[in-house]
This record gives sequence, C-alpha cells and structure tokens, in this order.
Amino acid sequence: MSDSVRLEVEGGVGTIRLDRPPANAIDRDLSEGIMAAARQAADRDDVRGLVVWGGERIFAAGADIKVMVDLDSETVRPVVSSLGDALEELETVPMITISAINGYALGGGLELALATDFRFAAENARLGQPEIKIGVFPGAGGTQRLPRLVGAALARDLVYSGRQIDAEEALDSGLVDRVLAPEEVYPAALERARTYADGPVEALAAAKASLRAAETDPRHGLAIERDAFCALFGSPDQREGMRAFLEKREARFGAGR
Repeated sequence: MSDSVRLEVEGGVGTIRLDRPPANAIDRDLSEGIMAAARQAADRDDVRGLVVWGGERIFAAGADIKVMVDLDSETVRPVVSSLGDALEELETVPMITISAINGYALGGGLELALATDFRFAAENARLGQPEIKIGVFPGAGGTQRLPRLVGAALARDLVYSGRQIDAEEALDSGLVDRVLAPEEVYPAALERARTYADGPVEALAAAKASLRAAETDPRHGLAIERDAFCALFGSPDQREGMRAFLEKREARFGAGR
C-alpha cells in the first residue's frame, strides 16, 4: 500500500486514511493507495463498515497539478485512469462507506467523496469541482456521480462555474448528508459506520449493489435486485432477523463474528 494511504481497523470499522501533507493532493501513488486500501477492506472479514478520512484539517484538495501540467492526451490517461479505477473500486466495496470531510474536498477530492455512500462534512468544509478554472473538467467520475446526487442543474452550475459551496449549501442540495462541528465529523462517521458493521452485512451489501444498479444499469436493475433478494434467504442474518421479529425481540446479527 502507498505510504500516503493506510487502512486502519477497529471494532469492525475500517478507515481509509489519506496522509499526504499538506493538502492530500492526489497523485498516482495516492490513487493506487486508495485502490489497494479498498481492495484490502473488501477482502477482510473484520471490516464491515468503512470511513474515508483525510485528517482534521483537510479531506483532499484535488489533483497534484505539478505532475500534470506538461502531460499530453496520452500521458495523462494512466494518471486519471488510476484515480477513476480506484474510485470505482471504492464505490463497489460491499460494506457501507462514509466520507468524513474536514476542510476542503475539491476536484478529485470531491470525486473521491462522491464514490462513498454517505458524506459527513464539517461546518467549515468547502466543496467543489474547480477544474474548469484550470482549463479542464472533472475526469474521474465527477460528471457521472454528481448529477445523481444533486440533479443536473446544480451539477452543471458547479462544473461550468468551478465555484465552491459551503457545508450548508451542500447539505441543502443533498451533496452531503450531515453537517457537524469539525471535531465531531470523524467520530460521527465512525459511529454511523459501526451501526452498519453491527447490522445484517450481507443484506446491506445486497441492498447497496441493487441501489447501484438502479443508477448504473437501470435496464437490468430489477433482475439484479430480485436475484440479490432471493440469495439472502437461508443466510444466518435472514434467519435471525425474521425469527427475532416473530419472537418480538431485538435481532442479534452477526453472532459469532
């Protein structure tokens, strides 16, 4: 794994920690670190919820422009593909994922946050896709994922203008799910992730895959949903959940994990 990305695990929750001071600028090494961390999390039985965090000061301020300024259309392709592939890997991990956003989430940093299921932001967070101001536009999934969350009109506004929005506007638009004091963002994301880690993880994974199909494969989404639903029957969590309902008690999912 990259020196600038690490996976930390505690209590069933993994944290993909970005650590490339001062701004967590995204280069190919960091992208490959995100890819490796996402794959490792997906392969580990003790990771049942996942948080992405850039630290107390900044989430990620975008691509490392110094390494891109002199590239041409061919040499830039592996750079942007590295981030795009990493974000697709993150988006498809089976557990529920939450971005904990302190400070800036700009450019590739916002694209990273868009690849998770939820986004918790600090009151002082700033989010945006400013690429147009340097003569390009979001190329690692931003034009695809952003409209699904905020609608086409606001997505066009953010991409065409490159403007940054504050946490309150992001909350009102649906771009983020919670706004908290800066020191509460990461703990709140961990707490929420633990609720998923302690839940019926197979059902959550199936629900996540089915919801993603509605966005990315609507033609086959109904069939994917039905197959995933049927496959859960006979699983320990399905048996426990339904028996607990009939017995009028709280379900104890994941007994023996």
